[in-house]
This record gives sequence, C-alpha cells and structure tokens, in this order.
Amino acid sequence: MSLVAEIEARMQSLQPSVCVCEDESHHHIGHAGNKGGGHYALFIVSTVFDGVNRLARQRMVNALVQDLFPVQIHALSIKALSPQEWSESQQKDFA
Repeated sequence: MSLVAEIEARMQSLQPSVCVCEDESHHHIGHAGNKGGGHYALFIVSTVFDGVNRLARQRMVNALVQDLFPVQIHALSIKALSPQEWSESQQKDFA
C-alpha cells in the first residue's frame, strides 16, 4: 500500500465524506531539514469537525498518523472542513 493510500485509510475512522491525500514531495526537493520523509497535503471533510476549532481538527488528524513522522512523513498540510464549510466554500467558487 502506498503512503497516500495508508494516510487515506487511517482517516476512515473520522468517517469522511471527502478524503484526498496528495504526495507533494516533488515540490520540496532539497528542502532544508528533511531527513527522508515526504511532503503530503490532505483535504478531508467530515461531520466530526462540526463545532470543532481548527487546532483541534489538526490534532485529530495528526493523532492518526503520528507514528509516520518523521521517517515517512516530513510535512503534512491539512485542510479539514465540516460539510457545511465545504458546501459554503463551493458556493463561493461559483458566486
């Protein structure tokens, strides 16, 4: 299983309606301080984020992949939204 698939699989405990992880390591070749892990971006939408602040969302996601740092993951960008926030952001795109 690829690391992207592993990250997405671990997010399933949050019951996401959308979960997309992308390997962005190629954008960070030669990044100072990187001792081997890759750079990943995660976009996740879940009802478990309703009423939860951004920092708590980040902690929820990080807890699921913490054991992958720093050997497999050097950096993980997280965008975690509630379904309502996702819906509102899509509406803004078409306004």
